Amino acid sequence: MRTLEYRLRPSIRPKSDNLSASREIDYENGLLSTSMRQGAVQFLVEDGNLMEPTTVQARRMRRKPKQARSQHRVDDILKAAMELVGEKGIAALTMREIANTAGIPLASVYQYFPNRSAVIATLYQEVSRQTRENVAERVAKVQAPEHIIEAAYDAVEMFYMRMRENPAILDLMVAIQGDKTLLNMDIEETKKQADIFNQGTRHLIQEEDRPQYERAARILFHLAGATVRISLRMEAEVGERVVEDYKMLIYSRLNSFIHTCPAFETAPVRSKTANAPTNETET
Repeated sequence: MRTLEYRLRPSIRPKSDNLSASREIDYENGLLSTSMRQGAVQFLVEDGNLMEPTTVQARRMRRKPKQARSQHRVDDILKAAMELVGEKGIAALTMREIANTAGIPLASVYQYFPNRSAVIATLYQEVSRQTRENVAERVAKVQAPEHIIEAAYDAVEMFYMRMRENPAILDLMVAIQGDKTLLNMDIEETKKQADIFNQGTRHLIQEEDRPQYERAARILFHLAGATVRISLRMEAEVGERVVEDYKMLIYSRLNSFIHTCPAFETAPVRSKTANAPTNETET
């Protein structure tokens, strides 16, 4: 018998802290069936309440679709989940609501996802994939040291505009911060985005400065997410100023590397000096 860590909604109370494979446990509000497979514990509650294990496997899809029909079903589930987040917020995202919104049986949702955390993680992975593609697209345009700051500005502005135009993404990113396992996923994803930026630009930086430059880029990418989340919780004008303040931070940090690079004086670029963002203050 194995003792597991778990989190319960207040309406659910277990009779035992010990859960074993293929064992059914009666609860006041429903029947909870459990099973173990490769260390993952899967929970189903008949009345729609959900008990979520804190194991890493709980944040993964139960199985990935191999056929087109199955992929369409997963796409429908994720689309419905994102619609729910956008319309009602992350708190409204339950497996039953996802099924109702997608117009499919609840069992079909559980066929691919063990719980809502796995749905959130999969949505996050898709948003992150698109972000990586956008960063790579902007880095591909970097032809000289001066373009590095422009690419960094573009990446931040892209992320800001994308989240402002799609509030569901903001709610999703906020939800990620409240879950330790998903937060670790976010940290790792931020590192991947920074690595894309570094791989496309580090050759333009003095060799002895590259380790420090790469560390600086990783910090800036991590701070970018926090900056955008904070800015979008403010009034539009104030939030935009916060983003401009952050761009000034980008400029002051990256510009020090750019101006020590020999290519800075010789490369054919649009302008010899990267432009710092303007930040007007009220008098």
